[in-house]
Amino acid sequence: MKHHTDFLFVLTVAIGMVACLSSCKWNRQGGDVANVSAISCIENPDEQKFLPDIVYPSVKDLKYDITIFDSITSGEISNTADLYSGVSGIFTFRGNSMRNAAFRGHVDSVPTDIDIDWTFVTGVDTVLTRFGRWGGGSGWTGQPLYVQWDDTMMQKFREGSDSLTMHFANKEIMVGSLCGKLYFINYETGKASRKPIDVGNPIKGTPMLDPALNGNLYVGQGIPNQRPLGAMVIDLFEHKISDFFPEDNKAWKGWNAYDASPLVVGDFLIRVGENGTVYKFSREKGKIKLHSTLRYRKNNDCTGGMEASMAVYKNYGFVTDNHGSILCINLNNMKPVWYYNNHDDTDASPVIEIGNGIPYLYSGCEMDRQGTNGISYLVKLNALTGERIWEQRIECNKMTFRDKQFDGGMYSTMLPGVGNCCDLLFTNICTHEPPASGKFCAISKLTGEIVYSKNLKHYAWSSPVAITDDNGKMYVLTCDCAGNVYIIVGKTGDFLVCKKIGSNFESSPIIIDNHVVIGSRGTNIYKLSIR
Repeated sequence: MKHHTDFLFVLTVAIGMVACLSSCKWNRQGGDVANVSAISCIENPDEQKFLPDIVYPSVKDLKYDITIFDSITSGEISNTADLYSGVSGIFTFRGNSMRNAAFRGHVDSVPTDIDIDWTFVTGVDTVLTRFGRWGGGSGWTGQPLYVQWDDTMMQKFREGSDSLTMHFANKEIMVGSLCGKLYFINYETGKASRKPIDVGNPIKGTPMLDPALNGNLYVGQGIPNQRPLGAMVIDLFEHKISDFFPEDNKAWKGWNAYDASPLVVGDFLIRVGENGTVYKFSREKGKIKLHSTLRYRKNNDCTGGMEASMAVYKNYGFVTDNHGSILCINLNNMKPVWYYNNHDDTDASPVIEIGNGIPYLYSGCEMDRQGTNGISYLVKLNALTGERIWEQRIECNKMTFRDKQFDGGMYSTMLPGVGNCCDLLFTNICTHEPPASGKFCAISKLTGEIVYSKNLKHYAWSSPVAITDDNGKMYVLTCDCAGNVYIIVGKTGDFLVCKKIGSNFESSPIIIDNHVVIGSRGTNIYKLSIR
């Protein structure tokens, strides 16, 4: 659970862990292990409809259970295409199933400044609970969604409910707030396009709009200011909560929050929880039905929760958890395919990128379970096998502020370079050396070498986004936890712009052309222009 106390007096949560096992159709130590060489039969994975039903020896390091709740409906993924490709907007965290599509920015010339186009003010949650006061605005990961509705959808909304305001238009922002409300904003004007929906508890993660445009918006609650705590479906046509999935008493971990942004894969909704469970739902308008679950943990360890969003390539899903696990799952049957131990709490979402026909996974961990100082481990893995291609180690410290402890390491999701930076990865690292400091790093995709690192004014949890010009030159926009916005030359790390705008940018931005939408802790959601 990610939070800041320097602005909103948020208390650290002590999480109870539940290790009891439920009665399941599958209850195995490891499972049937296949020969590692079997994957060599795949010459070009892009030509395969399904990746193989295979279990690698690394899975022996896990204890896992698979429960099938709906034995009538086939669990096979009907369509392995990325359903977010080509949609008219940004419907999920980082834009697509592989979490690598944050490349929507474009400029005509070298950026020189940032202007504020509008500021939208959210409500404020002033309730003091044992988890603190959460206030408003948005926190980690808190990325807004953006959609351009066509005329048919616009008409459906106008006929469906009285929730629309006079500012409702075809370009719309949707963002969850720490005040416990879901907001709808006219992208052009910054005015409320619909009435907000009160979901009852703070939203820390990124919602997801169903790419089938069936009216479903999926939202997870992050903190139990009140009970119940869980995840829900919003019916946008009727402008109401249409389905609620409460605490799961069969989960192996007793913290039932949902910060991760779910995904639609084929006919199914895949949602991961901080209770250590991967959920697979069949879905229809306004409703979801539980099909199956995967619960897992490392041998001789308690269960880790998943705050990072799952990445998906074809029928393989990839998750990370706060005990350092990186796990590949065959979404057809929910079996683990391979397991990798990346040492420590991993909340940044894994990123998949194809190279020479092979999907590779990039991930990095925090420095949480290692003491007052330690290592943030950044890795590149073969996403088909879990084989490590390289590992980069970055030294980090923890920081204490107002008697609260802040971990070091990587919270932001990596940004694969494009254009003239197609050989690089970009990310933010909380070094806390000196306290509250951080670095912006460019890393070689091929070797893992740190090509350069630049000191930021403050540490950063927000994920960077890309901007390109007509010549393919790439710039990076990133934000820090003191409210600064930076524009950086991707190839060299030179700072073009550093401007104080918000109070605390934990949230990740979206970028459309030369415009950025991002939420800040406090009350403000901003639309910015790059010029």
